[in-house]
Amino acid sequence: MSAPPDLPDVVLRAFDVCRRAGYVSFCRNETGRLLATLAATRSGIMAEFGTGCGVGTAWLRSGVRDTQARILTAELDPKLARAAAEIFTDDPLVDVLTADWSTLMDKGPYSLLFLDSEQPSEVGVDALADLVEPGGIVVLDDFWPCEQWPPLFGGRVDTLREQWLTDDRFTAVEIMVAPDSSVVIATRR
Repeated sequence: MSAPPDLPDVVLRAFDVCRRAGYVSFCRNETGRLLATLAATRSGIMAEFGTGCGVGTAWLRSGVRDTQARILTAELDPKLARAAAEIFTDDPLVDVLTADWSTLMDKGPYSLLFLDSEQPSEVGVDALADLVEPGGIVVLDDFWPCEQWPPLFGGRVDTLREQWLTDDRFTAVEIMVAPDSSVVIATRR
């Protein structure tokens, strides 16, 4: 993957906050660059379910071009939410909520929705499809690349990935962002 080595200032601030908070689980730069690229095409409301210390949100923000766009992100852990909120203190386009991500369920529809695939029961296509506006994009992160169909993970069919890739409400594709990581991108029809 070719990309400039420099990171956007907002992303550097997010990494600094993560280091100070001792938080090491965050969006990879490869996924982040993809998020920034997609955010640059969006207007309206974007959301991230599960902020952590705000690295994914920072990548989204680095791509936003529409001054009317808004990013909502929710983090259940108060310490992490406070840390993430530091990054966006003076940014009117980003709201960091100290809450379970389910509080964002009634704040859509979303033009872009960024989700972590590690909670399959919570991010299934049936639970989230109506949160995305027509033409809106869902990005699901943290899949292990699979070269076969149906997709397997841990010796079993990866039903979450299979659902998103085959649901008639979306046009979807899986993209490798690194040799050990892929994302599913689904656009609402």
